[in-house]
Amino acid sequence: MLADKASASSALFLYFCPSMWAICKKEFRQFFSNLTGYITIILFLLLNGLMLFVFSNFNILDYGYATLENFFNLAPFILLLLIPAVTMRLLPDEWRSGTMETLFTRPLTAPQIVLGKYFASLLVVVIALLPTLTYLFTMKAMAADGTALDMGGIIGSYIGLLFLCAAFTAIGLCCSVYTTNPVVAFLLSAFFCFVLYSGFTALSQLFGAGIDYAIEMLGMDFHYRSLSKGVIDSRDVIYFLSIISFTLFLTVQHISRKK
Repeated sequence: MLADKASASSALFLYFCPSMWAICKKEFRQFFSNLTGYITIILFLLLNGLMLFVFSNFNILDYGYATLENFFNLAPFILLLLIPAVTMRLLPDEWRSGTMETLFTRPLTAPQIVLGKYFASLLVVVIALLPTLTYLFTMKAMAADGTALDMGGIIGSYIGLLFLCAAFTAIGLCCSVYTTNPVVAFLLSAFFCFVLYSGFTALSQLFGAGIDYAIEMLGMDFHYRSLSKGVIDSRDVIYFLSIISFTLFLTVQHISRKK
């Protein structure tokens, strides 16, 4: 029984990995082949820095406490702009230039194409997030003697942020498969990411006690805030994995029909 499971896992690995990794490397290199990729990440970090240290209600310096709470409250809304900018050209350029037909002639399946592009764009987003770890060291340096940071909450918030990035990336890729116009893909993905993140929270305020909680649970904001408490709840993980799986499934189905 164990041997059968091992062979099935090996077969699945061999089916997805080589071709998917080739597409992933191609998309990753293409993103950084011109200034657009670098400018996108620089603008993301610059906007974060300005909002957190210079002006706005999220200013950490005016907050008075050694905490990254303001960063984790602000980051999802900036990611609503960053991630659609990363994913908006993944599939529209393939449809418009005709290279998707070339991919169809190769021994590639729709899941391999979709997963390769998905992991490439997710890797770009994770790279954009890595420099934000400097905020943690900044807070430690600025904290008063004896003041300890809530590392459990910070780690949980970063885990929630990674799940949020993975879900936004899957939504952005799904929106890009239905159009040949990158601008339309950007607007669609930004809109659906915003609705799924904060739309249900806003809608829940229109209903009374009991119903409002059930509606709020449908939104990403609820599960992101739950993970930010430092407790990894399986319900939150399953929620994000469900959104990622469903949107990638829709993308694969659409490409399969075209193929």
